[in-house]
Amino acid sequence: MSQQTVSTRDTPFAGRPPRHARHPGISLAVIVACQLMVVLDATVVFVALPKIQHTLHFSATGLSWVTNVYSLAFGGLLLLGGRAGDVLGRRRVFLAGIAIFTLASLLGGLATSAAWLLAARGVQGVGAALAAPGALALITTNFAEGAERNRALSIFSATSSAGASVGLILGGVLTDWLSWRWVLFINVPVGVAVLLIAPLFIEETERHRGRLDIAGAITSVTGMVALVYAFIRASDAGWSDSTTLLAFAAGVIMLAAFVTVEARARQPVVPLRLFADRARSGAYLIMLLLAAAMFGMFFFLVQFLQNSLGFGPLEAGVAFLPMTGLLFGVARLAPRLVPRFGPRRLMLTGLPFIIVGMLWLTRLSATSGYAAGVLGPMILFGLGAGLVFLPVTLTILSGVRREDSGAASGMLQTMQQVGGALGMAVLVSIFGTASRHGGQVHGAAVAFDVATVFIAVALVLAIAFVRPAVRR
Repeated sequence: MSQQTVSTRDTPFAGRPPRHARHPGISLAVIVACQLMVVLDATVVFVALPKIQHTLHFSATGLSWVTNVYSLAFGGLLLLGGRAGDVLGRRRVFLAGIAIFTLASLLGGLATSAAWLLAARGVQGVGAALAAPGALALITTNFAEGAERNRALSIFSATSSAGASVGLILGGVLTDWLSWRWVLFINVPVGVAVLLIAPLFIEETERHRGRLDIAGAITSVTGMVALVYAFIRASDAGWSDSTTLLAFAAGVIMLAAFVTVEARARQPVVPLRLFADRARSGAYLIMLLLAAAMFGMFFFLVQFLQNSLGFGPLEAGVAFLPMTGLLFGVARLAPRLVPRFGPRRLMLTGLPFIIVGMLWLTRLSATSGYAAGVLGPMILFGLGAGLVFLPVTLTILSGVRREDSGAASGMLQTMQQVGGALGMAVLVSIFGTASRHGGQVHGAAVAFDVATVFIAVALVLAIAFVRPAVRR
């Protein structure tokens, strides 16, 4: 979750008491509703993908854009959205993001072509990037420090953690009982309610002087989109295709321009000094690789469950519960384990579980069943990821300057979204090439070979970059 540094001048109850003090539950419900919408949209669409593909005639590889375009816009603009909240007022930017997200959800649900849906999903990502950073910041500025704020943060964190599971189930229910279009329409009444209620119960924050690093945001998003496009096009047109090579070159050039812009900017969207710490840099890469494998697993297994095993959308959503439930449960236990074992030991314990799970998925075939071919890998992934996510987060945030805390935490979520999009693009490219020779299930199994390499590299990074905990 992006989290901009909060000025002490934003302290609640300075001056007149805020209106929310009379109804804190309503204020929190509005903020949590926003967070749930944003988190849900990363997974709620996965279960609906086969139906979307059939209705709007996506290719097997082009279907990945339905999730990728949202992740790229959301992750690429997240830090800019947080900075905009500081400069323009967090509630103002929060409401602007919700308005954009809600309108885009309505338009996406009405889509009659693939291009229409992808454009709406991209705009959804822009809205999410504006709204999400403000959600957490508004808790810190609308709830007094102490028990009240701690309760609010606990509910907010639980909502974020459970969002993936809820998204898969809700996506299945809506797609099965109504239509895939309702995975987008469902945001509309929630968004309208937030827009009407938020101005009454959420206080605006003080605006701070500053600049928006527009050049940094444009170069980073453009570069990432070009790379994702290149990988996905390569799966259909081949690696020697001139457009593929041009897209790769454009992506590299734009990302190099991004680094140059950030090095010279007075107020960069990504302070490059965040990467000066060896352990933090390694942890960012670990998070990127974890997201790459996880998004790819969702993408291919949803289609395997529905297209090969004949599961309905709701059954497919429920099929993921062992993984997401175990991930949530172990993640809740992790705070007790970190003080005893340290972040590094938990990473070195959790990552091998994920590797074994991914290796198991490489054996997927047209005759594989759910119990023998899918359930075991899901359990291993949930157990391993639950052990890894908190230690990675703690490593990233450890020793960060106060003025960089918002950028450091925002960069964490950016790595999750961008890692998911880039990783899925690579895996879809591998899938497209392999499936031409052995069918789609074979293509997915080969993609899981590469996903296993992602996690193996993450394990090497944890060994080489993350320092053992110092015993006191």
